[in-house]
Amino acid sequence: MLIGVKKMVFTKKNEEAVSPVIGVILMVAITVILAAVIAAFVFGMAGNIQKSHTVAATVSRPDASDVIVTYQGGQDAATLIGVNFTVGGLAPTLVTPPAGCTLTSAKNGYFPTAPAVSIPVGASVNIPGAPTNSHIIVTGTFTDGTTQVILDTTL
Repeated sequence: MLIGVKKMVFTKKNEEAVSPVIGVILMVAITVILAAVIAAFVFGMAGNIQKSHTVAATVSRPDASDVIVTYQGGQDAATLIGVNFTVGGLAPTLVTPPAGCTLTSAKNGYFPTAPAVSIPVGASVNIPGAPTNSHIIVTGTFTDGTTQVILDTTL
């Protein structure tokens, strides 16, 4: 019996595989490329969305045939330069402009009187001859050239 002799074990190592460091670098690179492609797609689609203006109008019916629309203002009140109306899909006959505004029948609405540059908050207009259950749409025109529905109701 031999004392102090150790048996040698030989193992075969596979040296053809990619090292773990290179594998991690490749996974990170693929993740970064995928994130860039997805971000380019998402941000490219969001480029066509327009800003929504924050303004409001209310409507009331003082009698059976008249409707009063009152501009209530809002965050973008200073940029509202015109208000147009339709009642039941038709252009109503507007009679008296609100204070600080001028009626324009060609555009079916009212606009600020110079030197004012925006519609005054609290401006009201009477729309006569609006039958019961009339669909009323009030559209605002803004300084950036956009239009937006600011009231859509049936009264």
